[in-house]
Amino acid sequence: MSYYGEDFPKLGFGLMRLPTKGSENEVDIDLVKKMVDLFMSRGFNYFDTAYLYHGGNSEVAFREAVVKRYPRESFHIVDKMPLWNINGLADYERIFNEQLERTGLEYFDLYYLHGIGADRLEMIDRTGGWDFLKSLKERGLAKHIGFSYHSPAEPLRKILDEHPEVEVVQLQINYYDWDTETVQAHKCYEIAREHNVGIVIMEPVRGGALAVMQPEMEKKFKDYAPDASVASWALRWAASLDGLTTVLSGMSDLAQVEDNTKTMMDFKPLSDEERRIIDEVVEDYKKVPTIPCTSCKYCVNSCPMNINTPAIIGFINEYERFPNLAPVKRRYGMTTGRGGKASDCVYCRSCEDHCPQNLPITDILARAANLFE
Repeated sequence: MSYYGEDFPKLGFGLMRLPTKGSENEVDIDLVKKMVDLFMSRGFNYFDTAYLYHGGNSEVAFREAVVKRYPRESFHIVDKMPLWNINGLADYERIFNEQLERTGLEYFDLYYLHGIGADRLEMIDRTGGWDFLKSLKERGLAKHIGFSYHSPAEPLRKILDEHPEVEVVQLQINYYDWDTETVQAHKCYEIAREHNVGIVIMEPVRGGALAVMQPEMEKKFKDYAPDASVASWALRWAASLDGLTTVLSGMSDLAQVEDNTKTMMDFKPLSDEERRIIDEVVEDYKKVPTIPCTSCKYCVNSCPMNINTPAIIGFINEYERFPNLAPVKRRYGMTTGRGGKASDCVYCRSCEDHCPQNLPITDILARAANLFE
């Protein structure tokens, strides 16, 4: 069964977490150039950016580090259309033209609708998003088209049933989320395979969470392969799946480029014994004690500050399982960016009066504020 991108190198460079200087959006272009040079010198040429990454400076960094320094035919670039504040065709066209200008390109090899979820399907239909995407290919502005996806499995089936023009779908897949009901990575993967589209894997290391773990879990990996990084296990697990266009890794420094390219230059699919070890680690993760919140949201309904306590508890539980603060802190910031931070708590304790689990919510919120703010 053939699919788009089956002959691509199976490591892609995600440009979402580039090294910065000072602020989050001030990309360190000189270091990015060194990272790109190492990546390209080892036979990899697939890059992935988006309109929103680093406030638009990811696209600019790609222009400076790749477009101005390498022949156009030597690299493959993916860009994405944000689906926020889109009111019609004029918005799609305006943003797309801005992306061409930022990247210094005349066309993209692959272009996505970015972050499709069940909640955005009506908006995409109403504003002509699918027609716009198809028109890019017809006009030669994108060689291939697809979308990135962040929702449960069944809406994905509906989208692919209704849009056979889609050639690639980008999915969040990693060994921890493979069978979780929240991400449903396995189900999404199988649906994409059924529709014979190329599959790009994002978050194979779960935003860096699977690169740092409890010592007793890490020991299981190191006892078997002392010289292999913990992150390389996650990368190899993802790359061992069938039907892949490539596996993206958001790389932030030269050491990550070195480790990832070393792993994938001499790629070996996981053995049965290695899969058994990963399964043991997943079971260990599940045993980590967490706050027993059922997400009933009684606390939210009674909160005068509109604090989404179940989501915040989810971030604390995430940090307990994956003790890598930076990615959890980043997601916390995205969720609470428009208000409802843990530190907004006024200690009225109405949430505790309504909590069926009798959780000490004010103490939990204080801990969250200390961790994530």
